[in-house]
Amino acid sequence: MSAKTHLLGAEELRLAYPNRVVLESVTLGIESGDRIGIVGRNGDGKSSLLGLLSGKIEPDGGKVTRRAGVTFGVLDQADTLDGSKTVSETIVGNRSEHEWAGDPKVRDIISGLVPDIPWDAKINTLSGGQRRRVSLATLLIGDWDIIALDEPTNHLDTEGIAWLAEHLKNRWAKNTGALLLITHDRWFLDEVATDTWEVHDAKVEPFEGGYAAYILQSVERDRKAQVAETKRRNIMRKELAWLRRGAPARTSKPKFRIDAANVLIADVPPVRNKIELANLAVARIGKDVVDLQNTGVAFEERDIFSGINWNIAPGERTAILGPNGAGKSTLLGLIAGILEPTSGRIKRGKNVRLGLLDQQFSALEKVSGDRVREVLARAKTSYVVDGKELSPAQLLERLGFAKEHLSTRVGDLSGGQKRRLQLLMVLLSEPNLLVLDEPSNDVDTEFLTAMEDLLDSWPGTLIVVSHDRYLLERITDQQYAILGGKLRHLPGGVDEYLRLRKAEIKQSGASVGGGASIATCAGMLSGSGANQADYSYTVSNSAAPATILSGAARRDAEKELASVERRLEKLQKSVVQEKFALAELDQSDYQKLNEEMAKITTLETEIAELEERWLELSELLS
Repeated sequence: MSAKTHLLGAEELRLAYPNRVVLESVTLGIESGDRIGIVGRNGDGKSSLLGLLSGKIEPDGGKVTRRAGVTFGVLDQADTLDGSKTVSETIVGNRSEHEWAGDPKVRDIISGLVPDIPWDAKINTLSGGQRRRVSLATLLIGDWDIIALDEPTNHLDTEGIAWLAEHLKNRWAKNTGALLLITHDRWFLDEVATDTWEVHDAKVEPFEGGYAAYILQSVERDRKAQVAETKRRNIMRKELAWLRRGAPARTSKPKFRIDAANVLIADVPPVRNKIELANLAVARIGKDVVDLQNTGVAFEERDIFSGINWNIAPGERTAILGPNGAGKSTLLGLIAGILEPTSGRIKRGKNVRLGLLDQQFSALEKVSGDRVREVLARAKTSYVVDGKELSPAQLLERLGFAKEHLSTRVGDLSGGQKRRLQLLMVLLSEPNLLVLDEPSNDVDTEFLTAMEDLLDSWPGTLIVVSHDRYLLERITDQQYAILGGKLRHLPGGVDEYLRLRKAEIKQSGASVGGGASIATCAGMLSGSGANQADYSYTVSNSAAPATILSGAARRDAEKELASVERRLEKLQKSVVQEKFALAELDQSDYQKLNEEMAKITTLETEIAELEERWLELSELLS
């Protein structure tokens, strides 16, 4: 095992702008083997920190020293590609085809990020998302000791994000190379990072572990300090409760004692009261929402999807997955009433009121010249969250909007600020059907956490399209995917989707990764004509023919499924008990620690095998 090596150090860094200090007296170091996620609110200095460490920004005080010979590759948010060059010239330069094609690493990066982009296309003919993927591929093909990535998952679909996570985890040997990562994608952060830096109040605070570990430690830090910020604390408690009640993998990384954190959330109820919310949803919307009956859409003689039968029920919270170009935004357009199907029919409930959060900020276009406070003055006077009545200004502040921005014109707001205002205006319109198309674009993790907290008590039907895996698993109760032009239920969630996509790609002989170019109808949701829409949820079409079980075989499968579920529940409880026992051991007794860890590993291995069997049985019965 190779020992860690110091690669870069920063000492007493200071960076200030005329109106505020961004960083003050920041001292930190980067060693080989570090995989560091950087979190914090928009504007707190995350990108500035990367600029200082990489040498692109000169500090106002302090210094950055780099070990001799250390190379540093950076993907920032600026587009610096030469528009006159081709994709080939940009990514592989002047290397001959047999040279780069014979390199497995290069082939993997190209198939993972840019399989759908013509190799001889000029950069200036590409979309913004395609240029971003070319930039990322160009960087990753190089050999670097340190790589810094600023929002690398932007414009990647779910498969592309999963590919990038695997690439970064396996890019360097153990205790070699270093990664700095800024991203709002919390699943990606948890999957890749082994340490977290939080940038706040002009300082950088380190935490051990990925996002889940950061949440656990930051809540414990607040508890010990008896922090007075009740609002922030309650949000963190709810987030922590979900993390601890979720998949065991989310909490397997932290190496610190978590018994205090367990005490903290012992009295926290489930994130959502599903029964209560469903009853409220029925009261607001009735039993009929939207029914898609053998519905299909075709553009220019190309079928986007067909034969979809989906009854969307009151209070359903559903995520839609699929590669770029599969028709996710088109499906949202049908649900919202912006598009009409080319086959089949759509039945809409009479009482449905649509709230649409689209990617183009279309709801804000008409008020772009107004100041934020003027827009709020015309909105609903109050909004109830968790039994408390909030004014629009209070609600906007809860979403992380600074008071000084209330006098700013809407058109002058940043992308993240527009997203906050857009969500507020949607919620104040009191919809009972909420459609979110990529709600995590342009925002930081603090806003996402606040948005999730608001949606936890929102009593309506929710449909979400997003590549943010953490967000999807956090705010929805079920996932569907558009695969092979059909809508398919995913009992196994995102993991099942990735497995099915891998099999689909392998069967079709296509390249793995990246996904297709932007959906033909991604812009269809920018229309403003739909202020009402409906839907109801349920059965989906499988992309593959279903296996027909005999009555006896079905009973056997159902019996085995029930047995597997009971065994899983028992094993998961055993793992929790063993981990508590581990936390209570003398940490210097290595023999006992190893014995306890061996027990936990055995249990987790059995759980993984049973989960695979559960998925197989669920698919067989569905």
